[in-house]
Amino acid sequence: MLGLQEISDRMEIDMLLDRYAGAIDRVDMDLLDRVFTPDARIDYTAFAEWGGIKGTYPEIRAWLAQGLGRSPGHQHIVANREIEIDGDRATGRVLCLNPMVLPVADSDGRPRVGFHGLWYLDEYRRTDAGWRITSRTESRCFSHNFPVEAHAI
Repeated sequence: MLGLQEISDRMEIDMLLDRYAGAIDRVDMDLLDRVFTPDARIDYTAFAEWGGIKGTYPEIRAWLAQGLGRSPGHQHIVANREIEIDGDRATGRVLCLNPMVLPVADSDGRPRVGFHGLWYLDEYRRTDAGWRITSRTESRCFSHNFPVEAHAI
């Protein structure tokens, strides 16, 4: 049976994961600051052929602020949260489905939508401001409907 502290921790981590998705989808960098610790390490290189990088949170924040605007639309749907809590630290494996409108059209001139399926492999830490992500690595499952010309996105 879960104790009240673990229930509370799980709810806070769930809210953190939803906050990440909302911040990314709205390109809200101020909200994203409430997701990661300032010293967080982030690795998006599972999708390196589409420009994914790795680095510190400030480096990734600047890259996201500049790059997310290249897609006319995107969503990050997070689910299947496998969270292990150990005191003030936790780890997680979280599914993400990421459809995005690509800045290239299909052969009929219509917008093209591609899909990435991935897992976030996370480390979390309880801080004075609540739970935050200290490390995030993407693990790729699939990509669908990305044309060759999208590799430079």
